[in-house]
Amino acid sequence: MKKKTILVAGGAGYIGSHVNKILEKAGYRTIVLDNLSRGNKNAVKNGTFIEGDIQDKALLNKIFTTHSIDAVMHFAAFIDVGESVINPAKYYQNNVAATLNLIETMQQHQVTRFVFSSTAAVFGLPLEKTIKETHTKNPINPYGYSKLMVEQILSDFDQAFGMKSCILRYFNAAGGDPESEIKYFEKKESNLIPLVLKSLKNSNAITIYGTDYETPDGTCIRDYIHVNDLADAHVLGLEKLFESNKSCSYNLGTGNGFSVAEVIKAAELVTGLKVNALEGCRRAGDPPILVANSDKAKQELCFNPRYLKIEEMIEHAWNAMH
Repeated sequence: MKKKTILVAGGAGYIGSHVNKILEKAGYRTIVLDNLSRGNKNAVKNGTFIEGDIQDKALLNKIFTTHSIDAVMHFAAFIDVGESVINPAKYYQNNVAATLNLIETMQQHQVTRFVFSSTAAVFGLPLEKTIKETHTKNPINPYGYSKLMVEQILSDFDQAFGMKSCILRYFNAAGGDPESEIKYFEKKESNLIPLVLKSLKNSNAITIYGTDYETPDGTCIRDYIHVNDLADAHVLGLEKLFESNKSCSYNLGTGNGFSVAEVIKAAELVTGLKVNALEGCRRAGDPPILVANSDKAKQELCFNPRYLKIEEMIEHAWNAMH
């Protein structure tokens, strides 16, 4: 049987590179398209690499004409919430307009399966202890809105053209390649675990934004999911699309929350180094607790995260930095 070919947009970035590796292991051919503004070519361990931007319509047409593409996975988004508030145009241009460009090109070439990297930010402030797919979608920043807009575009393209999508909303991606093959190349960091580890590596201070939340230790609680578990979920979602030919959406987390203070303590335990943590003010729009309910993904995709310990995620991330 001919191997299916997947276009991985943003496949040189943190999550995309791990998904690309897992796709290859699962028997798919991959074409990785990345403009390298945030990603690194050295993270692309297999497949055909093309340097370019999803805003480049001529390049996209060439790729879809030259290659017989069966599905597209999309990771080519900007993800810094704070930056999206300061520079919303950048986020709407890249995360919405450029993504629409990609979706339109797919439709023109009759490629009808799209796996979309979305986010828990589409939900806004949580109204429940753990967030299900049915939770109200009310983003509180341009980043969250940019992702929700693409979710709506995909729904409309399904209605109009029969384009089927699998929307995967992750909570906090964490960890690194357990085989230490993919190293950590992120140029600009906004996630807690790599920020803490980089502070240890460079002997810098790290700021804890808010220590007066209504949580057991006063710091925010988040649901961390290992990047390899995320990658597995993408392959499962892709296979679900091929089998059912129906659009679907899933929240991806472990269902367990770890506080900022717990993450710092675990990082000290794993590395044997002391974190220089400074107490800062709360950031606008930071909910006290953000934890996923992933029951739907477990039932429909047979998604079972393997890496549940925060120490294991931190250890893999620390190894990927060396």
